[in-house]
Amino acid sequence: MSTLMKTTVTRDAISFRPETADDAEFLYQLYASTREEELNQTDWTDAMKDAFLRQQFQAQTTHYKTHYTAADYRVILEHGKPVGRLYLNHLSGDVRIMDIALIPEARRRGIGELLLNEILDDAAKRGDSVSIHVEINNPALNLYERLGFKQIDTYGVYHLLEWKPTSSAANE
Repeated sequence: MSTLMKTTVTRDAISFRPETADDAEFLYQLYASTREEELNQTDWTDAMKDAFLRQQFQAQTTHYKTHYTAADYRVILEHGKPVGRLYLNHLSGDVRIMDIALIPEARRRGIGELLLNEILDDAAKRGDSVSIHVEINNPALNLYERLGFKQIDTYGVYHLLEWKPTSSAANE
């Protein structure tokens, strides 16, 4: 039984800390949980799934660390317990959400929306846009659209979404 509360989260329950090498297995398990539904459609053994996921996770990690050297790699905590990751890359005029993911027990409780709204509020104060690549079949696509993100391009199985502040928000 999870020790996480199943109710909607409050902001004071959420904090961050920088990602460290000690987080590797947690981050792998988190990544694997985001691919579970996809891999359940295969006839692969658990060992085959694990080998594939570890290879994909390592490739993603290497790509991020190679191409986003100045990015902010954070572990999301709820009541001090790791529940997700948030990777942000601040560019001139744009905040790229490289990744936001939560463990299954923390999903659909308002954590992601709360954090996204904070990112949008901060970007609006600077007049920055916010962008993210989202898989075409990702259920979170509805959340992004509800928050005002618009599809501006498609790359393979990913939509590139962008949110732009209103001119009045940037002047507040």
